[in-house]
Amino acid sequence: VLRALGIPTRVITNFNSAHDRNINLSIDKYIDASGKTLDLTEDSVWNFHVWNECWFARKDLGSFYDGWQVLDATPQERSKGSIYRCGPASTRAIKEGDVTLDYDSSFVFAAVNADYVTWIHHSKKRKERIYSDTRRIGKFISTKAVGTNSRVDVTASYKYPEVREISFNISYALYKDSLKEDRKILVTAL
Repeated sequence: VLRALGIPTRVITNFNSAHDRNINLSIDKYIDASGKTLDLTEDSVWNFHVWNECWFARKDLGSFYDGWQVLDATPQERSKGSIYRCGPASTRAIKEGDVTLDYDSSFVFAAVNADYVTWIHHSKKRKERIYSDTRRIGKFISTKAVGTNSRVDVTASYKYPEVREISFNISYALYKDSLKEDRKILVTAL
């Protein structure tokens, strides 16, 4: 319909798509002390989820948010108010983490960038985080190339590259010297 109206539109597929029911920007999994999964959350991770993007100016949000906008024709949650809808959420807002904007930017942000967290549930008042994966959600966000059947990776439109820490060993003498010089070493790689 949008294309018929002359609005540029494309289909987007997000692999490892988070469904964050409580909008806390994490997908929480609870287990008991023996490792058995407990049914304490409605959060889930889908193999993939598909939505549409359309291109237009955002006079309501400002020109910074112009460009591709997420519209989900199969929304799973109610937006503000009582109707089921998702979008238009600016992909720029999602990438920048502007999750307080209207039109479901927090829900789409979580779909592509939530943390996957595992908790041991000891009691109603006590839980312990035992694992957190910040890279699991939002993989190979893709659309179809114009004029071919090739995949175009649009992940960079939704999130910044994941940074991976590298551990390494240095001698105590080098470590001691670095403390004397009041320097810190941070090594990251893309």
